[in-house]
Amino acid sequence: MKLKNSLIIAIVISLLGTVTWELYWRSKGVKPSIDGNDALWAVERAKVDRLSKDDFVIIGSSRVHFDIQLDIWEEKIGNKPIQLAMGGSSPLPVFHDIVHTTNFNGTILVGVTPPLFFSTTFPKADSWKRPQTNVDYFHNRTYAQRLNHQLSIPLQNSFAFISETKGIDGINLKEFISKVKIGTRAEKPREMPPFHDFSTITIDRNVRMKKRMEIDTAYANSVKHVWEFFFKSDGPLPDKKSTMAFFLKDLEKFKEKGGNVILLRCPSSDVFRELEKKITPRDTVWDDLVAKAAVKSYHFEDYPQLQNLDLPEWSHLKAEHADYFTKELIKILKQDNAIPNQ
Repeated sequence: MKLKNSLIIAIVISLLGTVTWELYWRSKGVKPSIDGNDALWAVERAKVDRLSKDDFVIIGSSRVHFDIQLDIWEEKIGNKPIQLAMGGSSPLPVFHDIVHTTNFNGTILVGVTPPLFFSTTFPKADSWKRPQTNVDYFHNRTYAQRLNHQLSIPLQNSFAFISETKGIDGINLKEFISKVKIGTRAEKPREMPPFHDFSTITIDRNVRMKKRMEIDTAYANSVKHVWEFFFKSDGPLPDKKSTMAFFLKDLEKFKEKGGNVILLRCPSSDVFRELEKKITPRDTVWDDLVAKAAVKSYHFEDYPQLQNLDLPEWSHLKAEHADYFTKELIKILKQDNAIPNQ
């Protein structure tokens, strides 16, 4: 009897604690959110194996992830693309995987962020390791991992306190522990500034910029400070030679399968654009890629309707302008017969 009472008390305390913790974070404006992790990416990657000649896949880094809105694409084209882009990543490992492990021969839209696309082919570099880790997870995931992800989705959609948001906005236990400062230990030299997460993600991996980025200048500036930190880092310069050769080899194989590739240079502005001009000049990087790839290619600077859009932190479009960008890009693609004009 005592054991039963103890169990009931433990359950009641746990429920009260959980409800209190959930209500606390809801009062702080935190909402339930999907975790954009490797498991979610793997679910979308698995769909590529079932696609037809008429389907689309998007790969690249965060710009093409933010700037292309899947629901609008589906509305205008008729089918929703598979979104496999990921932040801070080279698209080359993902393109290589699709070319060599699937029969897909539809259209792949490759987002080209020059400092990342041309960064490296070194396996241990972050820009390469990050997408390769997702590719490896997809091929090696167990049935238990798949089931665990599926079971977690209802919980992620229901409870704010289990949010897996990264950066200083994260509220899970792992994030809290990472923020603990012990004693008066000196900070590491050139420690990265605090990084706010500024995106929301849905079950199909569609990403939109948070509204706060548009209305809270300090919040937007905090992200700019992170970009500036990386601008000043003494990292290696982009390796155009190896990345170009790697991509073109895979591109040739994809063309042999009947596949179609579209290259897209999404907008950037201000300090970010000036840095790109310095380390990846258009005439020697983008223009050379376009000439050698011999595929449909679109640079935002070539189209007045794709310029002068709002990028609150210089690199990603605010949500409303991402909608506009997607619509205008589709018009351009149809006019150029790059995609079916339905």
